[in-house]
Amino acid sequence: MSRKTKAEIAEIYSQMQDHICAGLELGDGKGKFIEDRWEREDGGGGRTRIFQNGAIIEKGGVAFSAVHGPTPEKILQKLGLEKADFFATGVSIVLHPFSPMVPIIHMNIRYFEMENGAHWFGGGIDLTPHYLDPQDAKYFHQEVKKVCDQFDQDYYSKFKAWADDYFFVQHRNETRGIGGIFYDRLSAKSDDHFQQILDFSLEIGRLFPRVYTYFMQKNSKIPFGPAEKAWQNLRRGRYVEFNLVWDAGTKFGLDTNGRTESILMSMPPQAEWTYMHEPKAGSAEEFTLNHLKKDIDWLTFD
Repeated sequence: MSRKTKAEIAEIYSQMQDHICAGLELGDGKGKFIEDRWEREDGGGGRTRIFQNGAIIEKGGVAFSAVHGPTPEKILQKLGLEKADFFATGVSIVLHPFSPMVPIIHMNIRYFEMENGAHWFGGGIDLTPHYLDPQDAKYFHQEVKKVCDQFDQDYYSKFKAWADDYFFVQHRNETRGIGGIFYDRLSAKSDDHFQQILDFSLEIGRLFPRVYTYFMQKNSKIPFGPAEKAWQNLRRGRYVEFNLVWDAGTKFGLDTNGRTESILMSMPPQAEWTYMHEPKAGSAEEFTLNHLKKDIDWLTFD
């Protein structure tokens, strides 16, 4: 089996964007994606699809891009690479639901290749509930583990730990949510291995609409009031803090002269910051905050 070319991978990821958008529209039942095609001045372009004011999804984005050109010096130094042109393609998603009982979700699958032959895959999927439901956390991690186990029995434990470390709001000493998996610089040892890693990334993509439709249908029916909406906006604020301060994808996009509107599509429609906010003792908010920690075994958590 010959290795897929970068153009073929870009086309496959473009089709994955179509698949995910169709699944989300079906799951929401009301909203539709609006497509914004764009070109990057330094090379390449993409399709950013934005979802607003649906029945369940308040704001979301499913972005596909395939960009290329000279690699900025800052990126070369950070990744320890020799000077050469780069190519990067992938799909990135963030969804912010209207209901605080439905979790925020993020997914990214991407491929990076240098003109000199260096190449790797990266990506992951993670869940950020405004309110922690142990059964929801268990379900999500079980589904993610099933995907991982199809390809490598070590993937879940390794990539779950990586997600705990990566999706960590260091200045708050808390995780962004309940994690999931994260991987980067995953290089192929052979053409068959290359196909296996590509297939792994595509299976994560297929998982996304399945697992989020489950949460949309189940959790959007749970009642809530102004207090829950206020907490949702505080948790959205934490999400903003991570994405603007720590997220490597945001930094890469900005450092490579990417399209700012598409890079910042992950921002919620609104967020709040309350000085020295402390949840009430014994509340669902305190329970959630107390479990935004690394190294929790969500598969056995009760």
